[in-house]
Amino acid sequence: MLENLLNNKIRVLVLFLLVLVLASIRIFEESLFYDPFLYYFKNDFNNFPLPIVENLNLFLSLFFRYLLNSVVSIIFIQIAFKDFNFTQFAAILYGLLFIILIIAFYVVLEFYADENKMELFYIRRFLIQPLFLLLFIPGYLIQKRKN
Repeated sequence: MLENLLNNKIRVLVLFLLVLVLASIRIFEESLFYDPFLYYFKNDFNNFPLPIVENLNLFLSLFFRYLLNSVVSIIFIQIAFKDFNFTQFAAILYGLLFIILIIAFYVVLEFYADENKMELFYIRRFLIQPLFLLLFIPGYLIQKRKN
C-alpha cells in the first residue's frame, strides 16, 4: 500500500514537472523561437499588414516548438496512462497532424494570408501550443473507462 502511494506521488510529481516544462516553453517563447506573429497577433492584427517573414526560419522554429511540445506531451501521456498503445497512437497522430497543419499554414501564409488572418492565427495556434494534449487526455480517459 505504501509503495503504491509513493509511486503515485512520484507520477503526480513528474506530471506536474512536465506541465511546468510546457509552461516554460510558453513563457520563454520570445527568446527561444523565431516568430514574427507573436507580436502581430497580440495587437489589432486585422487592421495591419502581415509582418515580413523569413519562411525557412519560421518553419524551422515552428517545427522545433511543435517537436518540444509533442515530446513532452507524449511523455505525459505515457506516464499518465501507462499504456504503450496510447503513447504510440499519440505519437503517430502528432506526426500526421504536424504534416497537415504545416502544409495548411504554408498554403494560407503564401496564398491567402491577407484575407484569412484568422485561419492563419488558429493553424499557428495548434502548431505552437500543446492543444492536442488537452484533446487527447479526455479521449484516453473515456477509452480507458470503456475497457
